[in-house]
Amino acid sequence: MTTTQILVVGAIVLLTAVYISWRAGRLDRLHIRLELARESLDAALVRRTAVCLELAASRSLDPATSLVLAAAAHEARTAGPDEREHAESDLSRTLRAVIDQERLHDRPAAPPPAAELLEELGTAVAKVLYSRRFYNSAVGVTRAAQRRWLARTLRLAGHTEYPGFFEIDDAPPKALAIE
Repeated sequence: MTTTQILVVGAIVLLTAVYISWRAGRLDRLHIRLELARESLDAALVRRTAVCLELAASRSLDPATSLVLAAAAHEARTAGPDEREHAESDLSRTLRAVIDQERLHDRPAAPPPAAELLEELGTAVAKVLYSRRFYNSAVGVTRAAQRRWLARTLRLAGHTEYPGFFEIDDAPPKALAIE
């Protein structure tokens, strides 16, 4: 082998190593982004549950409605990882039923704490909506990067499983007017 051939082979090996290192770093950054998005989603879900429990305890709803809302919020808060999506979807459906009921809005004037709680609930519901979209977007990008042939062949993701999407019914109540 001549010196030129050795330099060309060395340059190709070096460029290949740099590219592989870059891909591994990108995959690592995607996993970090995914973890942060999951933490943000968890925080938004916990906040929504807390506001629902506050609203149920505020005495601004009738007792039966308060009980239904508190039960759904408690189930969402205590659900295990396997039941969480189902429990959060149930809470969303319960929220729509409670907030969109006509008799809630037909009252002469809601006490100030109830109005503040409804505004806070609107913010919490919107954060859940956006956090879930951001998390699912991060999952899609990470899964695509993990499926590339180089990542699979060289096991750049190690033994990490493909992340799962978080699919819940998170449609907001119409009365909260979330854009």
